[in-house]
Amino acid sequence: MAYEVTATRKRPRSFNELTGQEFVVTTLKKSIEAGRIAQAFLFSGPRGVGKTSMARILAKSLNCETGPTAEPCGTCSHCVEIARGASLDVIEIDGASNTSVNDVRNIKDEVLFAPANSKYKVYIIDEVHMLSNSAFNALLKTIEEPPPYVVFIFATTELHKVPATIKSRCQQYNFRLIGTEEIKERLVSAASDLQVSVDDEALFWMAKEATGSMRDAYTLFDQIAAFSDGHITLEKIREKLGLVGLEQMNQIAEALTLGHGKQALELTDAILGSGVAVEQFVMDLADYYRALLFFLQKIDREALLGFHPDRFPEAVKTQTSIPQAERALESLLSLYRTLRYSLSQRYELELSLSRLATLRHYVTPAELVAKIEALKGQAAAGEFEKKN
Repeated sequence: MAYEVTATRKRPRSFNELTGQEFVVTTLKKSIEAGRIAQAFLFSGPRGVGKTSMARILAKSLNCETGPTAEPCGTCSHCVEIARGASLDVIEIDGASNTSVNDVRNIKDEVLFAPANSKYKVYIIDEVHMLSNSAFNALLKTIEEPPPYVVFIFATTELHKVPATIKSRCQQYNFRLIGTEEIKERLVSAASDLQVSVDDEALFWMAKEATGSMRDAYTLFDQIAAFSDGHITLEKIREKLGLVGLEQMNQIAEALTLGHGKQALELTDAILGSGVAVEQFVMDLADYYRALLFFLQKIDREALLGFHPDRFPEAVKTQTSIPQAERALESLLSLYRTLRYSLSQRYELELSLSRLATLRHYVTPAELVAKIEALKGQAAAGEFEKKN
């Protein structure tokens, strides 16, 4: 049997299988149950959150032999054909490669013909924002007054590029980023299907790295599973992908906290010598200080931190203030922006680390003003005592 990537194998096939889009699912199911089916839908949101999957599920709901139904059977000929992408009445069009007005004119001609063997003829246009202005204009009348058996479903990652005249003719649904915990649960299921064991920290890292995209999470999982020999650990991920390990980050952060610049620079030299890119090192260190900032703000959710709070060294936890953590994170983010135009990325990094080693002496302007006012008060009290 041919290998199937996890993103395809785990693609949702019913409303209940969609992750993190409860509002969209509930609204669409209620509309179908009430028989209030719009002539055009516009799905917008980030990549990999289920827009195209939702479009196919909606097409199955409309054309299922038991439908229109909010619970398509998934086994009838219509459902099977739509799932395989072989249905004559569900036409998927890539908006990025069919941008001209002539492509839209073909659609206008086709909608005059009734469905071949289904209840509805469904047009799914992905990345619809890529259509030209003339193509959008050609669609307007067709979308507004289509034949009763035609439904349009548009999907886009850039809603602001879709003309207002198109938006006003569609029911709009905004898809949100998927939470880290939800992505983690799906990855556990994917690992179980492949009989791969995954450490909890590795799951958190993959879920966080996906930045809300389920497809990105599955793609990353496939890549990591390929070299993990049936057991995925955070150490293997960091070794193979050229990332900086948490223990190394702890050592560097502890050295910076205690003002040991020499030790921090030597540790950095060893890490870069092992093949880690400067940009990746800065990203990992910025991620570490972000987690530290959250911890100092009394946030201890592993989904946000990426690891258990107990993994921070005691010196880092007790001797770093919130303003100092903010300053470190701000410095690293600024450094990352600077690296692209730097004559030597390594020199920029070493300069920043040397400065961060003096972070324990950093005070905010407000703290400085408070100290000056206190000293003024003490000086005034001393003068008063001398006069009396």
